[in-house]
Amino acid sequence: MLRVVFMGTPEIAVPMLSEIMAAGHEVVAVYCQPPRPAGRGMDLRKSPVHEHAEAMGLPVLTPRTLKGEAEQVAFCAHDADVAVVVAYGLLLPKSVLEAPRYGCLNMHGSALPRWRGAAPIQRAIMAGDSETAAMVMRMDEGLDTGPVCLAERIAIGPDMTAGELHDQMMLIGAGLMVRALAALERGSLTETQQPAEGVTYATKIDKAETRIDVSRSAREVHNHIRGLSPFPGAWLEAGPEGKRERIKVLRTALAEGKGPSGTVIDASGPVIACGEGAIRLIEAQRAGRKPVSGPELMRGFDLGRL
Repeated sequence: MLRVVFMGTPEIAVPMLSEIMAAGHEVVAVYCQPPRPAGRGMDLRKSPVHEHAEAMGLPVLTPRTLKGEAEQVAFCAHDADVAVVVAYGLLLPKSVLEAPRYGCLNMHGSALPRWRGAAPIQRAIMAGDSETAAMVMRMDEGLDTGPVCLAERIAIGPDMTAGELHDQMMLIGAGLMVRALAALERGSLTETQQPAEGVTYATKIDKAETRIDVSRSAREVHNHIRGLSPFPGAWLEAGPEGKRERIKVLRTALAEGKGPSGTVIDASGPVIACGEGAIRLIEAQRAGRKPVSGPELMRGFDLGRL
């Protein structure tokens, strides 16, 4: 049994915390981001990991930084064997990385060294990658530069969305980390340095990137949409002149047909022409409304020129 400090914030980290406890390890503390304003009332909302940890009776800490001496002393006081980190959201200073007896293990959602950084799931799909991986790596002071301990490859289907890959990664990553902890406890966890070639960076998604550009090829538009679905969501302006509104596009498919980019070439689909090729709108959402199918969106709504 290992003494574990768990560090994670979003939903993707929740199954891992549960699996670590189910494997019999002692979680001595859970670190996550502080509650943030959310919803229409902008009330403070705890993160998924925060809520889950409290429900399991675990002590939760939400420091805004780990750079201060007091925070680092408090972290060392946990006397942990290992820290498990997944989508935590704060950089760990050297003193924190070195505090646990066996260091810090991170689950990263890409085939390192490809897509180091904040948004590996979205970037892999947006780039049209056909494969990615869940990887357990030993953390160092660099950005996802540490040696890889365990990995499991994951195929990315041609229509898979970021949400679907996220859910798959969430389950695979949890099992992978439990295996890594078991190997660590046995003294058999091996490490492989990342290659120097093939490094790419998965920068955080910027709001300016979410607008759909139908002048690009249909495949690029399709990858862009599914890479941002369901969150933050890719969008376009649609509707007749003077009544334009933002439409979030959640799911598309490549389609036959051609025409001036941004025109609806088949209203029953609807099929929209791109700079090269066309896409079929499968699911979309008007502002303040529920997601609907493409054909349902077209009932009583004129997309106009996109």
